[in-house]
Amino acid sequence: MSPFAVKAIQLILSLSILIVLHELGHYIPAKIFKTRVEKFFLFFDIKFALFKKKIGETVYGIGWLPLGGYVKIAGMIDESMDKEQMAGPPQPWEFRSKPAWQRLIIMLGGVTVNIIVGFVIYMSILSFFGRDIVTNENIPNGFAVNEMFKEYGFQDGDQILKVNGEEFLDVTDINKYLFLRDVETIEVRHENGRTEILSVPEDIGVSMFQQDILKPFTERLEPIIDTVVADFPAEKAGLLKGDRIISVNDTPIRFWHELKLNVQDNLDKENNIVVSRNGEIMTIPVTPNDEGQIGVYSFTPITHVDYTLWEGISGGFGYGYNILKDYVKQFKYVFTKKGATQLGGFGAIGNLFPDQWNWLSFWQTTALISIILAFMNVLPIPALDGGHVMFLLYEMVTGRKPNEKVMEYAQLVGFFLLIGLVLFANGNDIYRWLFK
Repeated sequence: MSPFAVKAIQLILSLSILIVLHELGHYIPAKIFKTRVEKFFLFFDIKFALFKKKIGETVYGIGWLPLGGYVKIAGMIDESMDKEQMAGPPQPWEFRSKPAWQRLIIMLGGVTVNIIVGFVIYMSILSFFGRDIVTNENIPNGFAVNEMFKEYGFQDGDQILKVNGEEFLDVTDINKYLFLRDVETIEVRHENGRTEILSVPEDIGVSMFQQDILKPFTERLEPIIDTVVADFPAEKAGLLKGDRIISVNDTPIRFWHELKLNVQDNLDKENNIVVSRNGEIMTIPVTPNDEGQIGVYSFTPITHVDYTLWEGISGGFGYGYNILKDYVKQFKYVFTKKGATQLGGFGAIGNLFPDQWNWLSFWQTTALISIILAFMNVLPIPALDGGHVMFLLYEMVTGRKPNEKVMEYAQLVGFFLLIGLVLFANGNDIYRWLFK
C-alpha cells in the first residue's frame, strides 16, 4: 500500500472516531435533559447520505462529505437553518425550551469529550507504552547552535542541563520551550566542561518566528548513515547503511547536520560524497532530487522511560495540558501574514501520521488532533460550539435571549467564514504540493 493511502486511511479513521465521540458529547446530555435529537451524522449528508437508519426519534447516518459531523437538536438554530421549525411555538422537548444552564452543558459536551479523549489517550500511552526521550547521554557531542543564539552566549557543543532552574527531561524539547514557553534562563555545559547559566530575551519566540529559526538547537550526531531510502538518489548512487561520511565536495563533515547543509548548497548539482566503508575510502557522486533530498537518514539515539499506572495518569494529564497550552500559545501566529501562509488543511493533518502503519503513532496523533479540535470548536465563532456558548453566556449574564434573527444571520456568517477558512487552508496545502 502506498504511503499516501496509509496516511489517508489513518486520517479518515482518526477523524471518524473523534467526530463520533464529539457528537456523542452533545447527544448524551441532550438525551439526559429530555431534548429531542433528530439526526446524528458522521460526515455531512448534503442532498444525500451514504447510509441512514431511523431508530426511535433519531436518524443515524453517514454522509458523503468528510468535513465533520453533526447532531441536529430540535429547536436549535444550527447549520441546518431549519426556519420552519423555529417559526412554531416552543415545545417542551426542544432545545430552546430548556434552561440556559442545560443548553450550556449540551453545547460544551463535544469540546469536553475531545479534551477528555486526548488526555485519556496520553495517560494510556504513558502507562502502557512509556515514553522515548533524548538525554545528554544520548547526544554526547551536544548541540549545534544557530548564530542568532550564539549572541546570547550559547556555543556549539552545548548540553542543556536546566531550564528556569529545573531539570530538563527531554533535551530536544528545548526548541519547543523557547518558541512557546516562558523561558528566562538556561543552564548549559559548554564543550570545554564549563557550566554557565544564560539568559534569553522575553520575546525570544516571536524573534524565532520572524526569522524562521524554529530549530536553533540541532543534535550533533555522528555522520553515519542509518537508513537509505529505496528509489532515492543515494540508493541509486550506491550509498549503504553504515557508511561514514567524511566530506561533501571537499568540505569535511564532522556531524550529520553538516551533510544536509552542504547538500542544500548544491541543489541540482552532482555532489561528491566521500565515505568510509569497512576501512575503505571511496567517492560516490550523488545528485539530489527535485526536492533537494538524497534519501539518507541518521536517527538520534533515545532512552526509554517506563511509567507506573499512577505515574502514567499524572504524567499523561500534564503532557496533555502542555499540548493544549502550547497550541493556544502558537495560535497567535495565525493572525500574522507569515502565519496565515503556513495554515494547513487535510493534507497537513494527514502528514502528521506516519507513512507506515503504527498504532502507537496513530493514537499519539489522534490525541493531538482531539485536543486541537477541542480548542478550535470552543472559539467564539458562530456555527462553532463556541459561538453558541457565546450567545448562551450573554443570555445568562443579561437575562435576555438574543434575537433569533440575529442568531440566524450570525450562524450564516459563521458558516461562510468557516468554509472560507477551510478552502484557504486546503489551498495552502495544494500550493505547497505544487510549488514547494
